[in-house]
Amino acid sequence: MTAGANPLITRATPSLPAAPSIGTRPGLDLRPCIDALERLGFDSEPLLASVNLRKADLEDPDLRVNCAIYGAIVSRAQQERRTTNLGLKLAVETPIGATPLLDYLVLTADSVGDGFRQLARYLRLIDVPTTLEVHDDEDPIRVVIDNPGFPFGVEYAVSLAALHLRRETDGQLHFVEARLAHRPDDAAEFERLLGCPVHAEALWSGLSVDREGWRLPLRRRDPVLRGVLERHAEEVATRLPSSTGIVQDVRQALAARVAGGDVRIAAVARQLATTARTLQRRLAAAGISYHEMVDAARKEAAARLLADPGLVISEVAYLLGYSEPAAFHHAFKRWTDETPQAYREMNRRGSAV
Repeated sequence: MTAGANPLITRATPSLPAAPSIGTRPGLDLRPCIDALERLGFDSEPLLASVNLRKADLEDPDLRVNCAIYGAIVSRAQQERRTTNLGLKLAVETPIGATPLLDYLVLTADSVGDGFRQLARYLRLIDVPTTLEVHDDEDPIRVVIDNPGFPFGVEYAVSLAALHLRRETDGQLHFVEARLAHRPDDAAEFERLLGCPVHAEALWSGLSVDREGWRLPLRRRDPVLRGVLERHAEEVATRLPSSTGIVQDVRQALAARVAGGDVRIAAVARQLATTARTLQRRLAAAGISYHEMVDAARKEAAARLLADPGLVISEVAYLLGYSEPAAFHHAFKRWTDETPQAYREMNRRGSAV
């Protein structure tokens, strides 16, 4: 991830070190994680103090924390007392309702499959870097869960989904398998608690479900309540910031690269510690394509470079990655309805005035 982005906490608090911009969540959402750590025997006050928080702060409805704060607290907990499979153990200790709107959007669905689709659709409500994709055209059906560069987050999300949905089918749901793209501390413990084979160092992370399991009804299915929750969720979604964490990260990476640097998606993905495919998927979930972001970055850089009288227009075109000045002229006219020459002259007159 890029450095020097947003602080971990958004409000008037003592300053904290810069952290990756991967989205923010209400401080209230941190409470279930802290409660789960306490149930595992951790002292929450030192953990929170390590990120300049107190437990009382978590009652502040205006507090927002960067999602990176979760990783910071987990790292501190592991430093204090090494715990195998901490993501799995936290999932066991996390009750249904910890994220109320999202949880009940899932659990009021008609079936396991519908519940997973709801989770994929509304995961954006809690603004976490975890992504979930449903591949229901395959047999068994795959639910792919990813959290680039944060294996703990993958273990927690896979475990939480499996445990909660098994509970909501009264134990009837049995997964074909769970997969993790990394090697967990103890795969045998995952198998015992999730009730299915677990394959480590796989090509993807997530869960496989057969057709029979996919159709199992959920015990709290309620189409009326679900409709109310969906309408509320859509209203909440319209108030979310238009730029998600990943969009801001890519924007910052491109701003540094667009003039003379490598703007290929593979290069930017490496900088952000992810893969090109995952980056494309996360941008698509945010409603924007990588091509659109490169185009916007070039537009901003073009205006800045054209203001420099020491650069001829062909040099500006070259710096922005255009092999021919004519291609740059065409792009600039599309952006501004002006030619680069006209824009430069207008800018020169404005500066003179």
